[in-house]
Amino acid sequence: MTKEEAIGYIENYGWSTTRLGLERTRELLERVGNPQKKLKFVHVAGSNGKGSTCAMLANIMQYSGYKVGMYISPYIQDFCERIQINGEYIDGDSLARITEYVMAQAEAMDDHPSQFELVTAIGMIYFLENNVDIVVLEVGMGGALDSTNAIDAPEVAVITNIGLEHTEYLGNTIEEIAANKAGIIKTGCNAVCYDGAPSVTEVVKEVCREKGVALKCVDFARLIPLEASLEGQKFLWDGEEYELALLGDHQLHNAATVLNVVEALEERGWKIPPEAVKEGLKTVKWPARLELLGRKPLFLLDGGHNPQCAEALAAALDKYLGEKKAVFLLGVLADKDYPSMMNMMLPYASEFICLTPFSDRALPADKLAEFFHGLGAKATAAPDYPKGIRMAEKAAGKDGVVVCFGSLYLAGHIRTEYGKLHSRKKA
Repeated sequence: MTKEEAIGYIENYGWSTTRLGLERTRELLERVGNPQKKLKFVHVAGSNGKGSTCAMLANIMQYSGYKVGMYISPYIQDFCERIQINGEYIDGDSLARITEYVMAQAEAMDDHPSQFELVTAIGMIYFLENNVDIVVLEVGMGGALDSTNAIDAPEVAVITNIGLEHTEYLGNTIEEIAANKAGIIKTGCNAVCYDGAPSVTEVVKEVCREKGVALKCVDFARLIPLEASLEGQKFLWDGEEYELALLGDHQLHNAATVLNVVEALEERGWKIPPEAVKEGLKTVKWPARLELLGRKPLFLLDGGHNPQCAEALAAALDKYLGEKKAVFLLGVLADKDYPSMMNMMLPYASEFICLTPFSDRALPADKLAEFFHGLGAKATAAPDYPKGIRMAEKAAGKDGVVVCFGSLYLAGHIRTEYGKLHSRKKA
């Protein structure tokens, strides 16, 4: 089996769709020797900020001298991004070999595991084979019934910012969604909760009381912003100065969450030097999250895909662009609340260039353009990604701004095509 064959098997349409529940995951993990039971975890759930939180924490733990696994989804450009050790993606040979082994077990099951369940098992085997010290484990969807929740009690369970999402799976109110995500909290772990809506925090507190789990609610008053630019930002935490490579006020809140996780890990005996924390935040990389791709024109890429992400982007544009308008390069999924997202972007846009994300759930570019026409905005549907980038850059001019936004399914392809176009220009 090759890497390509392995990915093709995992992404087989017949079982790639989401199916919440732990029965298949537990059976598959049992069949491959329960590797997760020999690993330690920080388990991260939430609606927004999960990936950034994972990236910061993994980088800090690596600078602390630990061998750190990181399991994330979805990927931006390379499937192998989903399974990493110390920032290095799983290699193609290992992916192929382990997939072939997992495939034999999956094929023997009466109910074939989903894509996410297959990848979860592959990741657990890979992390155990490589003797990682700790795995930073991102929940795929929800918490209680997500396949990552087949693990025993983690070192720390982390609940990041929560909003309304995946209501067909997780619940119709923010409190129901919070209860689902709090399902990762188990007796024997510590917990950290982003202090968002009071009703959400109360749900998490109640779960922790029931499970006898020590909880830290993030106190954002401990963090004082100092300065911010497109190069990064500085802040004080308990009077100590830190630098953060990621942009936007929302990333300061995510950093505060991470600093609470560090405290919780230290309480459990993990050695995390202060300089490792500083270096981990200063050097963290997290693609397609308010990422600066180029400067002439200024080209910002953000994979945000829900109203909370749109609010964070709007706040960042206020901070970094002031009154300057941007050309938006956009693509969305039809099942997302894109009307709310796009209405928030209107005040910041001079025009919109619309694309179709690579997903069977995508809203076609011409339909998105029609939506903007209905709002009285200038919008054009681009035939493909390279053309869309060129159209947006031409409309912005060298001194202007392009903002790409709307879907992680869009972001990875834009990142790839932008690199190709600009490498040719340099050549």
